[in-house]
Amino acid sequence: MNLMEYQGKELFRRAGIPVPRNSHAPTAQHVADFLKDQADEWVIKAQVLMGGRGKAGKIKFATGADRGREAAENILATPMPPNRQNPNGEPIKSLLVEEKLPIEKEAYCAITIDRAQKKPVIMVSRFGGMDIEEVSEHHPESIAKAYIDTAIGYSPFIGRQLAFDAQLDPGYRKQLPAIVGALYGLFFEYGAKLVEINPLALTKDGKVVASDAKVELDDDALFRHPEFAKWQEALPLDEDERLASSAGLGIRNFLRFDGTVGTMANGAGLAMATMDAVAFAGGKVANFLDVGGGANAERVRKCYELVVNNTGAKSFFINIFGGITRGDEVARGIVDAMATTSSRKIPLVIRLTGNNEEEGRRILAEAGMTPVETMDEGAGRAVEAAAR
Repeated sequence: MNLMEYQGKELFRRAGIPVPRNSHAPTAQHVADFLKDQADEWVIKAQVLMGGRGKAGKIKFATGADRGREAAENILATPMPPNRQNPNGEPIKSLLVEEKLPIEKEAYCAITIDRAQKKPVIMVSRFGGMDIEEVSEHHPESIAKAYIDTAIGYSPFIGRQLAFDAQLDPGYRKQLPAIVGALYGLFFEYGAKLVEINPLALTKDGKVVASDAKVELDDDALFRHPEFAKWQEALPLDEDERLASSAGLGIRNFLRFDGTVGTMANGAGLAMATMDAVAFAGGKVANFLDVGGGANAERVRKCYELVVNNTGAKSFFINIFGGITRGDEVARGIVDAMATTSSRKIPLVIRLTGNNEEEGRRILAEAGMTPVETMDEGAGRAVEAAAR
């Protein structure tokens, strides 16, 4: 789940990371109402998940209610234009009105997971306000990194060392350790995959402030914070993402294609391998669906209905390798789906192996279903069934 800037800054505020004074504005009138009693110049920003807002003219400056309304209406009038990040563009549904900072210097600060090291990595660079990919290409030596042993945790000396290693302006050195510590705490508290501040601004009066916020949360950790459900409703989901969310999946766990063989597997790797197996058998897949680890019967039933009701599938291949996901739970979900769903009925091919495999097979057998033994066998049968 990727957050809008205003949502990310709300998490920053909770964590104690300094952010500019701001207000989320759903309409141009909200901007005008906020600015009518405010002096000085303010920044009005489109709230979208795409980058490149400045180049697209979706960040504007204004003083006073009338100019604020005019700038807001101008931003809201057209969607974000397509770019490499999002070829379809993105509608603009709300704005962030924020105080204009007297910025002296800009830096970069982020935390994510380094999968090779299997540790959180904190990254700091003196080149803020630029894409980190561009910084990595042209100034790789400027990116200072610290890998954190989660058994020990973060200590302020790590932040101080990062400030020196990244050759940050001396004005950052006193405040950076606390900000990085808050970033580390936020990362674990909210189950984030990435938290990025770009730029981390040093103002002319010596304050260090998060001028922007990019936060990506792990969908599997959202249950710990039910309040995020309302935030998710405000995000610009496409049709596939909306369908995935309605089925209790991560928004990237379901994609539709123009084939005739529906697929479902547990784990993205197995889901892609299943799609390959269907292709090798001479078929075309109707979808990608990763039911996720630990899927229970209810989620399996919803996923069955998701594929059958929303794709052109003429057969359905369910390929489960039980680890965290239990074979008996999957089997109950399949039986329940076949018994209670109002969906159209299509041929079903099942491969079920791993955790609680025997119990799962018994449940399926009692319902008159016999799983295949291998993935290739299942893909072949599903392709044959779709061609009838």
